[in-house]
Amino acid sequence: MPSPATFRQIQAIIAVCEEGSFTRAAAREHATQSGISQHVAAVEKALGVRLFERTPTGVTPTPAGLRYYRRCVDAVGLLDQGAEEMKALTGAVTGVLRIGLMPTFTRAALASTLQHFVPAHPDVRLHIVEAYSGTLTEQVLGDQLDFAIVPAFEGRIGLKSRLILRDREVLICGRATGRKPLQPVRLADCAPLKIVVPGPDNIRRRNLEVYFESNNVAIERMIEMDAMMATFDFVARSDFVTILPGLICVNDIGGNQFTINPIVDPPLDSEFIVITPARRTLSTPARLFLERFETDIRKIVTSLDAVLHRPAGTGLPPGPSSRSRRKPVQGVRS
Repeated sequence: MPSPATFRQIQAIIAVCEEGSFTRAAAREHATQSGISQHVAAVEKALGVRLFERTPTGVTPTPAGLRYYRRCVDAVGLLDQGAEEMKALTGAVTGVLRIGLMPTFTRAALASTLQHFVPAHPDVRLHIVEAYSGTLTEQVLGDQLDFAIVPAFEGRIGLKSRLILRDREVLICGRATGRKPLQPVRLADCAPLKIVVPGPDNIRRRNLEVYFESNNVAIERMIEMDAMMATFDFVARSDFVTILPGLICVNDIGGNQFTINPIVDPPLDSEFIVITPARRTLSTPARLFLERFETDIRKIVTSLDAVLHRPAGTGLPPGPSSRSRRKPVQGVRS
């Protein structure tokens, strides 16, 4: 019977699998490359199976290696969960909480959540990063954030995810375009669009391009802009339009700057997920913040369903008590 792996060996397996490199794994674990290699070799010898394929370009897990990695992550996660449970027994909510959010969420719901969370938990040190999906994903992988909320994408080693929101995209344009507010629009029937879109590294950009191609949406001119406030300002001042999740424009409905129109025939859906490091358990502050944040999002989406004349529950996320996981799938649903 093989001897059980030590905790350092388990950490080495996880790091090599997630980093795809002995060098990067060593840097992450503050160890030497030879030390990480020795840990991996010792586990492979004890188990009698090869866990990684070594190539000049990097290291990839074998099927056995990927399966063993998942078991290692589960084991470390249980230890982490046990530590969090012991902290919770004290009744104190303390520590540093690092959160990553896209502009969609900082603009629509963050202030409401902070209004409740900050006075309720004065001993939690909050650090909130606003960025787009690629940056936030890398920061979660690098253990710089406790969690982030990003558009759904295909699974990635080192992350675990849970669906938090389904929303429908809307067309946003300046008042000067003369469109009737809140009137459903079919993009294929619009004149060739002059549109502002996110950059190519943004997951939503790929979803938009698939939708345009699949539904014969003509584009006259396209500007790439990964700057949300500048996008809103430019659209308000020009004949360009943009397409964004309904959630982000909840405070603009009925205002004087923008016309907002639901997209139909077919609608353009978007899904958002919470991502966390696979080897970590949500801390008590992170769990409490996320529960409050989801509650606030549900209230906003319920009001959006009514204003945009969507079927009730169109965009409702799972309730805060839900802890189910699913593999998010990148793409557009019609």
